[in-house]
Amino acid sequence: MSEHASLSPAVSSRIWERHTLYEKLARTGLWVVIGIAVLISLQSINVIWEFLWDAPEQMLDMGSRMFPPDYAYYGKAVHSALLETFHIATLGTIFAMIAALPLSILAAHNLTPHRGLNLFAKTLLVASRSVNSLVWALLFVAVFGPGPLAGTIAIGCRSIGFVGKLLGEALEEVPKGAIEALKAAGATQTSQIIFGYWPAVKPAFWSIMLLRWDINVRESSVLGLVGA
Repeated sequence: MSEHASLSPAVSSRIWERHTLYEKLARTGLWVVIGIAVLISLQSINVIWEFLWDAPEQMLDMGSRMFPPDYAYYGKAVHSALLETFHIATLGTIFAMIAALPLSILAAHNLTPHRGLNLFAKTLLVASRSVNSLVWALLFVAVFGPGPLAGTIAIGCRSIGFVGKLLGEALEEVPKGAIEALKAAGATQTSQIIFGYWPAVKPAFWSIMLLRWDINVRESSVLGLVGA
């Protein structure tokens, strides 16, 4: 009993702390570095503070002039441009879907167990999504001339990497049980894809396509800046 009694004051005197001294110094140092980076950034971007203080007044003025909208302009210019934007986004998404399907199969290591083909497909997917849509549009405007065709192909080329990457990852996460059962029954590779992989990735596939179409609608609305 005496031994326990002698230990109890030491135990009771301990103070619980959420972070150790090293963690506190590291967190403080991180905040100091972030603060210095913000100050350097503010000095280098040359903020015109007069425009910044005047921004709320300008936004209120612009909002008052935007409302109520004048619907007389809709039939003259807005309707046709709006439909063209939807057409570019839809056709570009369909083009991306057709091109991304084989690339996603090549990128999935469980479907294509060849490291060279995996690397080739993943390189194409990375190259596709690394280039901005406006840059793709500039390229195809130079090839096909200004117009919706250049914009459609630009949207498609930009979307291939996005769709192919997510679909390839979905294919790699398919449970092996159904695939092994099809293999045991003597199913070909095509049958395994149609009856094994496709039912498992179909919900993800349609959600990916819907998300990409939504993104493409927004990106198509600015391609006119470069003539696409």
